[in-house]
Amino acid sequence: MPGPGTSRSKTSSQTAKAAKTVKPALIHSANSYLQRILNAKVYDVAHETPLDPARNLSKRLGNKIYLKREDTQPVFSFKLRGAYNKMAHLTAEQLQRGVICASAGNHAQGVALSARKLNCRAVIVMPVTTPTVKINAVAALGGEVVLHGDSYSDAYVHALTLEQEQGLSFVHPFDDPDVIAGQGTIAMEILRQHQGPLDAVFVAIGGGGLISGVAAYIKAVRPGIKVIGVQTTDSDAMARSVRAGKRLPLNDVGLFSDGTAVKLVGEETFRITKTLVDDFVIVDTDAVCAAIKDVFEDTRSILEPSGALGVAAIKQYIATHGCKGQQFVAITCGANMNFDRLRFVAERAEVGEHREAVFAVTIPEERGSFKRFCELLGPRSVTEFNYRISDAAQAHVFVGVATHKREEAGKLSKLFSKHGFENVDLTDDELAKQHVRHMVGGRSDLARDERLFRFIFPERPGALMRFLSSMHPDWNISLFHYRNQGADYGRILVGLQVPKRDAAAFKQFIESLNYPCVEETDNPVYRLFLR
Repeated sequence: MPGPGTSRSKTSSQTAKAAKTVKPALIHSANSYLQRILNAKVYDVAHETPLDPARNLSKRLGNKIYLKREDTQPVFSFKLRGAYNKMAHLTAEQLQRGVICASAGNHAQGVALSARKLNCRAVIVMPVTTPTVKINAVAALGGEVVLHGDSYSDAYVHALTLEQEQGLSFVHPFDDPDVIAGQGTIAMEILRQHQGPLDAVFVAIGGGGLISGVAAYIKAVRPGIKVIGVQTTDSDAMARSVRAGKRLPLNDVGLFSDGTAVKLVGEETFRITKTLVDDFVIVDTDAVCAAIKDVFEDTRSILEPSGALGVAAIKQYIATHGCKGQQFVAITCGANMNFDRLRFVAERAEVGEHREAVFAVTIPEERGSFKRFCELLGPRSVTEFNYRISDAAQAHVFVGVATHKREEAGKLSKLFSKHGFENVDLTDDELAKQHVRHMVGGRSDLARDERLFRFIFPERPGALMRFLSSMHPDWNISLFHYRNQGADYGRILVGLQVPKRDAAAFKQFIESLNYPCVEETDNPVYRLFLR
């Protein structure tokens, strides 16, 4: 295959040549699963999902990106393919006794739906950290939910105990040939739907069932196509295991991408993955959040974090290798997203897409310095500003600035320093992004004559500067909190030190702004925490 960044259309002779470069052992391992995949029983419950072009993303990245929409399955995940294929191969006696599984949610729904279709009992052991939307979905499908442990691995151990106690048949979420073959039907559909040149398919990895099935089919049919696994920085058991040449358990796994939070990959999935998978891409939380936003902008669908891993990896892969004119597929493998998690996703997507840089900036504690700093930003939008007076000489402010590229953060940092504003770039600082941005403030002995106001103003360029420009130069800002929430109207909380003698002039100032405002000086929350 041509190296990254090469634009080409592959001829049949080139395809044959690429196939010859694949090791015979790879082809043998892939062919051993081909018959299983071709004869998999999945379409009693699953349907062939679309392979949709991501037009906006493709245009932006300069490569053709396709989304294999497994998020559109009846349970909003690919997992029912493998679950049903496994259960359809059980004997009548086994089905009569019932089945059991351990799952972070998506496999659970697949097993529950399959059990309803096959008219058998299903016990589902789920980690206590499983999103409520998945727990409720399993219960609605008739599954008997048992919550146990903090991760899939904990739930798995408990499920094995119940399997023995109740004589149930275990339906493994990934480490089973029938489950793997069921997931492999996704690759069969991709190659039927896209028969032209295809450079790589990006697949999220938890325990490895999906990528094992996909890799087995692709390497048996079109071995020149790369299969690239994707994991998160805090749940990368498969990538570590392949590098080490043996299965390595993780002590802990991150739970943001709960669908891929697996401490130990399967034996069979490890064997297939280390043999057939071409490469791995490791992505962080911000990149996943940005990918969720990317898919929403192209499809108006909201993926769960694990469902967006493939898209995040494609973006990172293109940036790393400088790819142009190539064709990539991301399997969008799930959409079981908790609604209240969207707040976090929206907050972090801007950083993940490099649309926001975050700084701690030191400015002189003197009147007009805040306005001078804002003027320095020019046409750039301030996305966040947190400040509380705490020192007579210096002010330390938490600032977010809208950007277009990651390198802009460094340029802004140099610009601030050049004009005398010491600063620290916090764009990649987890403590700052998760906690400190919400904790800037507190009581201050320096906040004498302070009055507190909530303002609402149109969220448009220049509104903040208009507020600052109209304020009397003798009134000091002692507290300021603003965060762009993407709404039509912005909301600011501001503390102003106004001497009593200026009460009349201050009232006139407030009226002249013509912004809706509420004075909160007597609010008990302010008096308890900020006064």
